[in-house]
Amino acid sequence: MLVLKTLIIVVQLLSALGVIGLVLLQHGKGADMGAAFGSGASGSLFGATGSANFLSRTTAVLAAVFFISTLTLTYLGSYHAKPSAGLLGAVATAPVAASSAAVPAGASGAAPAVAASTPGQDVPK
Repeated sequence: MLVLKTLIIVVQLLSALGVIGLVLLQHGKGADMGAAFGSGASGSLFGATGSANFLSRTTAVLAAVFFISTLTLTYLGSYHAKPSAGLLGAVATAPVAASSAAVPAGASGAAPAVAASTPGQDVPK
């Protein structure tokens, strides 16, 4: 489980850094793409508007990966195993052990006083 959490944290960190980098690379709607990639943007790898579409789609994918990894980490962090119920449907509790200091050495078979509110004390044996 620890390896899975570590892997998800690494994916979350890389996607966050990728989103930050891609957002900083992008320009607003009014900005000229030729300013970012040189004056001959139409002869570039993506074409005149291809780089804007590529950057925005990649940003959206990385943002989705970031949100999914965040939700997954939240789910894994909030998951706690529930103790199993006993035969009667009540959660089984461990009996309280009496300390050796509570019973004097000279006492002959005298059990220490137990609170009356302890479950199962009123059942005859």
